[in-house]
Amino acid sequence: MYAIRKKKKKCLSFHIDRRYHNLMINNSISDKEIRILVQNICNMSVFKGRRVIDQIRGRSYEETLMILELMPYRACYPILKLVYSAAANASHNMNLKETDLFISEAKVNKSSFIKKLRPRARGRSYGIKSPTCHITIVLKEKSKFLLDKSKI
Repeated sequence: MYAIRKKKKKCLSFHIDRRYHNLMINNSISDKEIRILVQNICNMSVFKGRRVIDQIRGRSYEETLMILELMPYRACYPILKLVYSAAANASHNMNLKETDLFISEAKVNKSSFIKKLRPRARGRSYGIKSPTCHITIVLKEKSKFLLDKSKI
């Protein structure tokens, strides 16, 4: 009576193989790249995060650490932890030197709001929306050609 329809299942192995293939291409000897994405909730506005991220984009790892430690903004601390984590992953997983790393891409994306209720007079409540964001930082190794040119 009733026709049973089979749902088409997406082949996850194809997507995983493709991602692995792209990862292997990105990790070639000439151009090694470490991608770090913060998935947890950073309780700050996108604009506050971008104000800090714009200062460190394209800088070397050591220079980034100095800038983030000396900037007076509260948004610097989670970004500093993220840069430390990215460099540790690069040195541990890919055997790269931290002195050869620089930030090739850094962006802050909008995320959902955390909704809270604050009690008010006469048993009412007032809604509070706290903005959150996702921070993405990509570290790359300086190529040997650029390092040799900078010494000249």
